[in-house]
Amino acid sequence: MQRSIQGIGMTSQRTRDRLVERLREKGIKDDRVLEVMRTTPRHLFIDEALAHRAYEDSSLPIGQGQTISQPYIVAKMTEVLLEKGALDFVLEVGTGSGYQSAILSRLVPRVYTVERISGLLDKARKCHREIGLHNIYSKHSDGSWGWPENAPYPAIMVTAAPEQIPESLLEQLAVGGRMVIPVGTISGDQQLKLITRISATDFDEQTLNAVRFVPLLDGSIR
Repeated sequence: MQRSIQGIGMTSQRTRDRLVERLREKGIKDDRVLEVMRTTPRHLFIDEALAHRAYEDSSLPIGQGQTISQPYIVAKMTEVLLEKGALDFVLEVGTGSGYQSAILSRLVPRVYTVERISGLLDKARKCHREIGLHNIYSKHSDGSWGWPENAPYPAIMVTAAPEQIPESLLEQLAVGGRMVIPVGTISGDQQLKLITRISATDFDEQTLNAVRFVPLLDGSIR
């Protein structure tokens, strides 16, 4: 049975509206980001048994040891990526449930996204089709490699945490481009970083928030 895109009860528009008010109270200011968060059906990107929790401000399991990120973190990373103006396209590393790429696709003309676990990628693609998102280009691949064929990127968002920022991703960032990435170990501190490429060889690094993400792992899984 196909689930309602509009949602009912704990997945209704009223529940989404309450989530957006919480995001605003926590400091998200970009009205474009808030509106997309308000109108994107997060409950479609998680298991039906957890749908009643879809509009809580918390991360949730999606299988394969992965999670759908907390809505505040989704909004924060999106806001940071867009705060210097409109983008033509963006690379997302770690498609996961497909929710973050769905948010980006309504704010950026083209979204390129890579995922190492094929089962998750298949589900994400299905959700994107179901809600009519046709500007998301996805690839089954080791995320630390990025997607060099479409580089350089004006923006890169990484949704899993490496212990160190992969050189391949730095190389694929355009001069003037911005990368939002969590960095650290699963058992220790992780920090959300904003990396700005100043020149061919120079990068600026800012620390934004303490976060908790699944690790960015090597290799792909069928």
